[in-house]
Amino acid sequence: MTKVERNLRYGEREIPYALERQERRRLSITVWPDLRVEVRAPHGANDEAIERVLKRRAVWILRQQRFFAQFQPRTPARQYVGGETHLYLGRKYRLRIREAEQEQEAVKLSGGYLWVFTREPGNPAYVKALLDGWYLQHARERFEERLAACQATPLGKDITPPRLVIRRMEKRWGSYSRLGTLILNTDLIRAPRACIDYVIMHELCHARHPNHTPAFYKLLTLLMPDWRERKLRLERTLA
Repeated sequence: MTKVERNLRYGEREIPYALERQERRRLSITVWPDLRVEVRAPHGANDEAIERVLKRRAVWILRQQRFFAQFQPRTPARQYVGGETHLYLGRKYRLRIREAEQEQEAVKLSGGYLWVFTREPGNPAYVKALLDGWYLQHARERFEERLAACQATPLGKDITPPRLVIRRMEKRWGSYSRLGTLILNTDLIRAPRACIDYVIMHELCHARHPNHTPAFYKLLTLLMPDWRERKLRLERTLA
């Protein structure tokens, strides 16, 4: 569906937003960490009705933007050159790139450094590919370990063990399908273990409550009382 860029006038403020019409029953508003506002509305909703809803939610929209703004500017894109920092399980490691024969290519953690031994040390794209493979391998190991720990809770013992899928996602850290598939974002491996556990527990709660209802948050709070602190730490670490 095509998105239309619009502006909402609220007092002295203008709130830009992208409007997309879909086959849906209700209007939804999403504020993303980069401060973008996306509105999804039913095909039959007229412009006046959409604007009335947005004005009612304007205070919430601005509050969400202020919350995300505290994490700006976000971490600049990595260039995959020696000396820059990369995260693994919440810790920063300085990147070191060394030339190696093809059969000796490897990525290793040692002494506070993330070492990349490659036959193409001057090729950032190749260094990135090696690092991506290393992150994916460790994501599989650590995510399976953390999922097992979360499944040891009363909730985990009461639901069918999910099928774990690991892949990159642009806008989400995880998701849980009605078919019992838990998808985790590969980049989550850069976050502390406590934050990984938060994302997994959040998604497992969707096995009981598909939507973010009061019952969902009641269950999440029961299982992980400090989930709000973990969520904030996740945002701050991977901003």
